[in-house]
Order: sequence, then C-alpha cells, then structure tokens
Amino acid sequence: MENTGANIQIEHGGNPPPYYLVIKPTEPPPPYTRVQSLPEAPPVVPYYTSHPLPQELPPHVPQRVITSQLQDLPDQRQSRLVVTHHKKARCYGGSGGSVLILVLVGIAIWLGVRYGMAVMSRGKSDTCPPYAVICDGHSDCQHGSDETICVRFGENNELQVMTSNSSGFLPVCFADWNQNLATQTCEQLGFRGSYRYGALKSTASSFLFVTSQSSDPIQGKVNVSTSCPGKRSAFLQCSDCGRPETSARIIGGSVASTGQWPWQVSLHFEGSHVCGGSVVSQDFIVSAAHCFNSEPQSGKIAENWRVYLGVESQYMLPPPHYIADIIIHELYNPKTHDNDIALLKLTQPINFTSTVKPVCLPAYDQVVLTGTECWTTGFGVTQEGEALGSSQLMEVALEIIDRTVCNTDYKGLISNNMLCAGDMNGSRDTCQGDSGGPLVCQENDGRWYLFGVTSWGSGCGRVNSPGVYSNVHTLLAWIHSKMEEDRP
Repeated sequence: MENTGANIQIEHGGNPPPYYLVIKPTEPPPPYTRVQSLPEAPPVVPYYTSHPLPQELPPHVPQRVITSQLQDLPDQRQSRLVVTHHKKARCYGGSGGSVLILVLVGIAIWLGVRYGMAVMSRGKSDTCPPYAVICDGHSDCQHGSDETICVRFGENNELQVMTSNSSGFLPVCFADWNQNLATQTCEQLGFRGSYRYGALKSTASSFLFVTSQSSDPIQGKVNVSTSCPGKRSAFLQCSDCGRPETSARIIGGSVASTGQWPWQVSLHFEGSHVCGGSVVSQDFIVSAAHCFNSEPQSGKIAENWRVYLGVESQYMLPPPHYIADIIIHELYNPKTHDNDIALLKLTQPINFTSTVKPVCLPAYDQVVLTGTECWTTGFGVTQEGEALGSSQLMEVALEIIDRTVCNTDYKGLISNNMLCAGDMNGSRDTCQGDSGGPLVCQENDGRWYLFGVTSWGSGCGRVNSPGVYSNVHTLLAWIHSKMEEDRP
C-alpha cells in the first residue's frame, strides 16, 4: 500500500503518513516495470509480497480449479476506496446437448448490464437439454446453471426472485413467509442459514406468492400474483455482515487496529503472503483472478494455498484454513484485466468471532458514486519498487474516481467491470501484495459493503494513475451464481 507524504485529512486531500513496518521476502519479487507510455494493455506488475514465516504443510485435500483456460500470470496492481461518515452514497437503479449459452442467451441479454456476466458454469459452457426451463425450480442443465440466476437482493435487502412464469424479478410477498423459508433460501444461495428476515412496504404492482413449503428452490415454490396483503414484501439477510467490532478510523492511512477489518484475509502461496481477499460467508472468500493465474500452474492448485483470517501481523498467524475450490471467472482476461475476480471455497466453514466477520455484498442495483470516500486494506509494499511488504495490516482511505476521467488517463482500458479509486495526485494507492483485497464503503445502515477488489494499475501512487479495482456491482451475479453452484 503506497504512501508518499505527510498526514492528511480526507476532506482536503494530502498524503498519508509513511508506513515503516516491513519485512524482507523469502525471495525477490517479480521485476518492476517502469512505464513510459501505456500500450494496448497497461504495463503493471503482480502485487505479490513474500514473508519468511514458518508454515506447517496443509493436509492433502482433493481440489479442483474451475476456470475456462490457463493463462500466464498477468501484471497487476491494487487500489482502495474511501468512505467517510460524511460522504456515503448509495444509488439504486431500478436442441439435445445444446450449450447453456444457446439456452440462456435470451435471459443473458435481458440481464445485461444489471448482472454484467455470461451465464456459464465451472469454467465452461453448461450443457442443457432441449427441454431446459430457466428458473422453474428444477435443474435441467448439467451444472444447474439454469437455476442459479434466479434470486437477487434489492434495496433494504428486499428478496427478489425470477420464475419461469414471470417476465423478470419480482418481490416476494411477506404473507406466509417464515423462518424455514428464510433458512432454505439462504442455504440455496450458499450460506449456512439466515440471519434475519422481515417485511417492507412495497410499491410493486406484482408479487410472488408462496404456494409451497417444499424443499424446492424458492423460484419453484412461488407464483405470480397481483395482490399481496398490505403490499408488504419480504426482506432477507443471510449473515450479520459488514459490522466490525471496532469503528474508530485514522484518516489518511495507518496500521489497522484489532477487529477493524474482520473480513480481510491473507492468502499464502507455498508459505508466503501473496494476495488479500474478503470473507463473504462462512465458506467463501472473494479475491482476484490474477492471484491464481500462474504459469506453471502451481497457483491453480488449491493445496498450495493457505487462508489466514483475522490477521493483523504476518508474525502472528492463526491456524490456517484450506481451499477446496478455486473458481476463476470464465471471462477473465489477463491482458486487459477484465473480469479479474475469483471465488474461493474453503474445506471447512469459518467460525465467526469478534475479529473474523463477513463483509456485505451490495444489492444488485447498489452502486458507489464518484467522490465517495471508501477504504482499502492490505499487506502490500509501501513504496513502488521496494522488495519489502508490510508485516502489519495497513489501511488507507480513497475516493471513487469518475470513470471517464480514469479512462482518459488509462487510454480507454477501464471496462464496466472496473472502477477507479485513489488520488489523481498520486499520494494514496495500493501496491504489490494488496491484490485481491477489499475496497469497502460504509452505507447509511452503518454496514460496510464490498464494492471493489484490488486488481491493477500503472505503478504505485503515480500521478494520474489511480488504482483500478474489479467492480463488484457488475460482477455480483457471477459471485452469487458460483456460491449457489458450489454451496456447502
């Protein structure tokens, strides 16, 4: 995580304080490429940092890497978001053997910008029979991808479902809703239960009414209705997310306090810290695809990785968790860095504590606005070109930068699946070792939401070269569908 100057106040700009706590890596990091101009793809480097810490070998666990193709490890970089208690912004928008892309092409186009994903499964197009029906509650396709795009959450966690009989997503009427339905729905989505549910006043003209208490997916036990008693829709939360034990913040960048960022994880590859990640449930971690896109393919072998939770110091590591599945976005492009996101499924569920908690995933139409102040965290190096990573978890506040402004500086390389955050003056940025880590913003409900995943950039803390993050908003449906496909 880069800093280049003295203390700052977020409201007025400036530089964060220097970060001094660093330790030497076990081996030299990849060469750092100095950029003279931006070619077709940005000249960036993987932000990997090694820490010489003794590690116990993990047990052998059968694993698979779910990806469409094997690529060379790309050059990448990281950045972070800025959220303060004054600038919080939320915006709501509103034949046999044939492959899934043929079966689902209509719905994929309809979902379009809202979901920003291709409907694919486990790294390849899913195979579906000619009689496949989307969102009828019964899996027709080989990997069930005809049923994993049917549930989403709207504003205030309103549960919205698409069925084979509806023209789109509709709210679920709260009448006849109960704890059993809440638990079943959350388990369907890859969680291990529900946290809370309740009723919301709705202005919708059509609803989905629960007509069955069976074990079918929620989309298979509701019917469309124009009436709903009291016009009350159901809201649902599957976890108590985004609420750290400690809330105090030091504006400008500092060593993080215990429990401040309980969703932050440290991903170790063959004994060294390489990337960050974010806990989103008891079984899943969100990180960056480029962290696992190595050549040779050892980075894709799950048993080479260990996951450390609640870490504040690389010298005080808890017992590790192990990875069962590495799920890389099927459309990840290591040259353009588009769709730079991965989902890790753990071999054992996480026990949440005061220092280990999940971050919230945003609603399907929840976006972060330009100028919003958010935070990023990581164990990365603190100066460009240094071979030293921070032994302590660092935090820094950043502002969301307008896409047009950022695209001008990056020659049109910023896709809809990316967002920019940082300081155009180059004083605040992430760097090597921060990859895959969170960019989080606090909303009016007091909870922290994952809006970005540290991805790439041109150098560290350079003028007019802000950090680029994977845009969780446009990749949200992919995250939910993979959690559902690989649910415990």
